[in-house]
Amino acid sequence: MSTAHLVVTLVAAAMTGFSAVSVFLRAAWVVQPMSDYGIPTTWLPWLGAAKAAGALGLVAGLFVPVVGVAAAIGLVLYFAGAVVAVVRARWYAHVPFPLVYAAPVAGALVLGLAA
Repeated sequence: MSTAHLVVTLVAAAMTGFSAVSVFLRAAWVVQPMSDYGIPTTWLPWLGAAKAAGALGLVAGLFVPVVGVAAAIGLVLYFAGAVVAVVRARWYAHVPFPLVYAAPVAGALVLGLAA
């Protein structure tokens, strides 16, 4: 495992974990846009759990690589779905927000596959 893989994976896990906690705490800056995108509030616990599981999977992947790869694939798909939800709601100016979270996850995936 390279230093780059370690650092990028930990950054991705921290960012995704922060995002999960924000959903669980129902931070207004997270809940309001999701409502604007048409995401039902009943989905929030499930979406937060998916992010939290992904963040834990990234960290576990440092010890069991296949788990990290699976978690990264799941998170890339999650954030791709977030982009689709934003675009469907026609909030094009908000497209960069899920991409900011997806970028380190994609980096962790690429570095994990290269290891």
